[in-house]
Amino acid sequence: MADEIFILGGAQTDFARNWAREDAGLFELMQAALLDALDDARIEPGAVETLHIGNFAGELFAGQGMLGGFAGHIHPDLDGLPTSRHEAACASGSMAILAAMADLEAGRYSVAAVLGVELMRNVPGQRAAEYLGSAAWAGEEGAGARYLWPAMFSDIADEYDNRYGLDASVLKEISRINFTNAKRNPAAQTRGWTLSVAHYSDDDALNPRIEGRLRKSDCGQVTDGAAAIVLATRAAAEDWARRTGADLDSVPRILGWGHTTARLRLADKLAASRQSAEGWMFPWMRKAMTDAYARAGLRGAQGVDGFEVHDCFSITELVAIEHFGLAAPGRGREVVESGQIAAGGASPVNPSGGLIGLGHPVGATGVRMALDAARQTSGRAGDCQVEGARTFATYNVGGSATASVALVIGR
Repeated sequence: MADEIFILGGAQTDFARNWAREDAGLFELMQAALLDALDDARIEPGAVETLHIGNFAGELFAGQGMLGGFAGHIHPDLDGLPTSRHEAACASGSMAILAAMADLEAGRYSVAAVLGVELMRNVPGQRAAEYLGSAAWAGEEGAGARYLWPAMFSDIADEYDNRYGLDASVLKEISRINFTNAKRNPAAQTRGWTLSVAHYSDDDALNPRIEGRLRKSDCGQVTDGAAAIVLATRAAAEDWARRTGADLDSVPRILGWGHTTARLRLADKLAASRQSAEGWMFPWMRKAMTDAYARAGLRGAQGVDGFEVHDCFSITELVAIEHFGLAAPGRGREVVESGQIAAGGASPVNPSGGLIGLGHPVGATGVRMALDAARQTSGRAGDCQVEGARTFATYNVGGSATASVALVIGR
């Protein structure tokens, strides 16, 4: 990349909290994450020049749009700030990051805040599923499914099985790794859960079937949460380092990015990829990742110390780790079963706990991933730290691999 974008700091809310039960909502989530992020970055609110917000469904879950108008309520020094909101379903937070980067690279501003947020636990589960289903082609997909996204990703698992073969034990091991990692994360939604071997089994009481072949342990969480990061150009970061005494060489930056958008309808994506000579189930997912590698000056996964990937379902992670190049198509089970992606493995995936263990507030997930990657590569990931990590990659997906965003973050 021609322009360096530094990540000066950031914060996330506790994903275990149910904010509606505390008589709080979108505004309180946004305020908590953004003010904590500014404190972490040692930036005064008045130093922020623009704010980009990722949010998928504020109008549906909370009856609230125009989220940028909250800026001046969050802090009076943010009143009048130029703000933008970005939506790409579960990739909304990453879209906000890309837009903020573009603003900085264009020279419009030198310091930007990025805030991702979603309030989701204030409605019954069935209604939440209906709201989230709007990221598929309305009226064209998921007919007859009670829970649209588990049904859609069960279809992806069926497709994977038809192409390569799929043992359910691999998906269960992916989930087990994520829940285990989440135990070490003080902000994880499931950190206090007690799970036995039976919770990863075919026990219909402890691990009920949700849709198709996917069970409860295969599914990401419905989560209230927000995450925020502060981005700066090199010139602004150098000035910040002089003022704060920070060592700029130790500050993480966005080294590369990739962004693609595939067709909306899952059946069309899968039909097209069956004709692909390369053999990728989701070629546009692969392109987003390889574009990020190329912009970062990397040849592939061997240059990356760890990964934060989108595991809205266990099958999503299996597909993602293959597309990142950790395994050839259809051979992801090898890196799962070998322990390569577990904590302490050669290529740890989701040391945070991922969407299955940490939680998935839809509009916040892409920002949270970038924050965790920045913490990892600056040695600030606490008990989730990957020893010696200097480079991390993230992958954030919207819809049925419709929107794909990959980032490479490091020093």
